[in-house]
Amino acid sequence: MKTVTPNLILITPSLHVWMLIRLVMAVLLGALVGYERERQGKPAGLRTHAMVALGAALFTVVSVYGFGETADTSRVAAMIVSGIGFLGAGAILHERGGVQGLTTAASLWVTAAIGIAVGVGMVLMSLATAALVFAVLRFAPTIRPNAPQDMSATGRELSNEQ
Repeated sequence: MKTVTPNLILITPSLHVWMLIRLVMAVLLGALVGYERERQGKPAGLRTHAMVALGAALFTVVSVYGFGETADTSRVAAMIVSGIGFLGAGAILHERGGVQGLTTAASLWVTAAIGIAVGVGMVLMSLATAALVFAVLRFAPTIRPNAPQDMSATGRELSNEQ
C-alpha cells in the first residue's frame, strides 16, 4: 500500500527564529494594549491581553506553517474570532440596568486581531493597529449617557412591584 505524505512546508531554523520573533512581537503588542487597560484598573490587563495576542499569533503561525500548503488557514482565523467572542462575553457585565466591560471586550477582540496579523507576518499593520488602540484607550473621551441619580430607589421600586 502506498502512503501519501502531506505537502508540508519545510521548517528551517531561520523560519523557527522568524516564528519566535512573531510570537514575541505579539506578546509585546498585546501587553501594550493590556498595560493601558491595567493602568485604568480594569480586570483584563497586561497579562490577559498579552496572552490573547500570543495565543492568536501561535494559532495563526501553526495554521500557516503546520498543516501544509493545501490547508485553509482562514478557518483558524475564523475560530480565533469566535473564541475571543466567548472571552469578550465573559468580560461584559450587566449591573443595575447598565452594561460594563464593553471596552474591555473590544480591546480583547482587537488584541486577538493584532495577534493574527502578527502571526501571518503583517508587521506594519500590527504595529499601526496597536498604536491606534493604545491612543484610543488613552486619549479618547469616555462619553456616557446620564444615569438615574438614585439607583437604589429604582431597585426598590422594582422589587415592590413584584
